[in-house]
Amino acid sequence: MRTVLFLIRKEFLQIFRNKFIGRAIFAVPLIQLLILVPAVTFELKYVNLCIIDNDCSVESREMIRRLEGSPFFSVKYMTWSEKEAEDMLYGNKCSAIINIPGGFGKELGSGRPANVLIRINAINAMNGQLTWAYLNGVINSYNENIIAQSRPVMQASFIPSIAVISRYWYNEMLNYKYYMLPGILVILVTAIGFMLAGLNLVHEKEIGTIEQINVTPVRKTQFILAKMVPFFIIGLVDLGIGLILGKILFNIPFEGSIPLLFLGASVFLVAVLGLALFVSTFSSTQQQYMFVAFFFIIVFVLMSGIFTPFESMPLWAQKFDLINPVAHLIRFNRMVMLKGSGIADVSRELLLLSGIAVLFTTFAVTKYRKTA
Repeated sequence: MRTVLFLIRKEFLQIFRNKFIGRAIFAVPLIQLLILVPAVTFELKYVNLCIIDNDCSVESREMIRRLEGSPFFSVKYMTWSEKEAEDMLYGNKCSAIINIPGGFGKELGSGRPANVLIRINAINAMNGQLTWAYLNGVINSYNENIIAQSRPVMQASFIPSIAVISRYWYNEMLNYKYYMLPGILVILVTAIGFMLAGLNLVHEKEIGTIEQINVTPVRKTQFILAKMVPFFIIGLVDLGIGLILGKILFNIPFEGSIPLLFLGASVFLVAVLGLALFVSTFSSTQQQYMFVAFFFIIVFVLMSGIFTPFESMPLWAQKFDLINPVAHLIRFNRMVMLKGSGIADVSRELLLLSGIAVLFTTFAVTKYRKTA
């Protein structure tokens, strides 16, 4: 144990002797937190519309007025030319074209269905789906108003109806920052644990100082443990600072147990540190390590469910996520922070993270070779 403590002390001295790394460990993740949480969002703030009103009736103007009254839409262009409207769509000047055909008002007045042609820019599939959902909501509201006006007042009062009252749990205001911060914290902890720990070992290979350790009677398990502990502690400190900033700057709610959150982060850090040291054992230079680490991080993050729901992934991707520690901790963090889940609720994620941690750490110890 005394040998491990001396090695850990040596690692801390080596880390903070490099001024750049010492600053980057705390400054870079926190700056990313301040930038990414408010910036990364799939909320649709506004949609530019181009209207082709070939009817020019009271009914068509009323529908346009309703679109203008919506907080999501801005009627930027009005034209009678199909080609001009399409050019605006191709030139990215508008996100949707609404074509109101001639006879629209006449059809509504006679009680027959009236058609409206809507073309939406769906290069960004998420924006395209949200645009259609918002347009559908406005048009349905307009349609219900027409139906209500077309019935006699006394008759309308006897129409049976179902009142639907919606309530959102765990994030009632649908604040996207509440959803994103737990995931961004995982990415920041991953950057500390995966990038810096591996680079630290590879750097020792490049400058030759690791040879001095290899000729000593230090065991492989002691060496790997000493490499993991400093970045394990630094990762937890960064997580604590991130939680404090999230509460102060974004007023992120925390419904669960702080010790439970740090327990999950601790198991996760062991997993990513084990993987980092495993990759660094067969990397000769920092460039080689960065290339491999970049591959792992991109795959882990994009398949973690931080941007897309886990349930919408194909079956093979869901099975792959069984060995994706980032996916497990993101679900763990969101359940603990936003829902107040207890250890029984997150036991599956904890068990899977523990298995991944044992697997990756065993790989790192087994792969490392003490050669003089």
